[in-house]
Amino acid sequence: MLNEMMHRPIVMDKVLDFMRHNQSSFAGALGEIEAYANERGIPVIPHESAKFIDFLCASLQPQSILEIGTAIGFSASLMAQHLDGGGHLTTIDRYPKMFERAKENFVKMNLQDQITLLEGDAQDILPTLSGDYDLIFMDSAKAKYVDFLPECLRLLKPGGILLIDDVFQGGTVFDDESQIPKRVRKIHRKLNELFETVLPDSSLRTCLLPLGDGLMMIRNERKLDGKI
Repeated sequence: MLNEMMHRPIVMDKVLDFMRHNQSSFAGALGEIEAYANERGIPVIPHESAKFIDFLCASLQPQSILEIGTAIGFSASLMAQHLDGGGHLTTIDRYPKMFERAKENFVKMNLQDQITLLEGDAQDILPTLSGDYDLIFMDSAKAKYVDFLPECLRLLKPGGILLIDDVFQGGTVFDDESQIPKRVRKIHRKLNELFETVLPDSSLRTCLLPLGDGLMMIRNERKLDGKI
């Protein structure tokens, strides 16, 4: 099991079961990619989160998307299918085992011309990007979220949306640090720092959604001045 938090629901089991199994499946190659990941325990966004992001992209019609954390390309493919002919998605990942499979999946989805995969550490790559992105989806190392936040806000255009996945850690993020296993205390501490940074900030419109392991949704209401 690669991601234990995928199996620690933050809502009632019967509610989760309904959202996960009663919403329609994705058709064609996208559904095949999702099924492949779920059968092997590969950490992709769960179905209820995927349906929300699919709905969001269909509504927003973003033309420039940045993703931090490609895995095997499921979420990138999900979002990129909503791009029109001039739209583009850039995704970042540092794990060859994941991004090589993602490249195959982008070809399978016929999205290889609309997606650029940057291989390497987001910490090094983000400062080299120029934006402006309509939508940024961050689903990578949880302990790095608050560190990546300044660059994400720099790259996000005014009115753009930043989605941050897996912010609740099965609900354990609210526990006292002394109750958290030492191996994940940094994640616990950094996620709480993220909440403390974002939630009081009046220049950001923020909401939290109990989908998957928790989604933080941030709308950039700052002027484009390159500062936080």
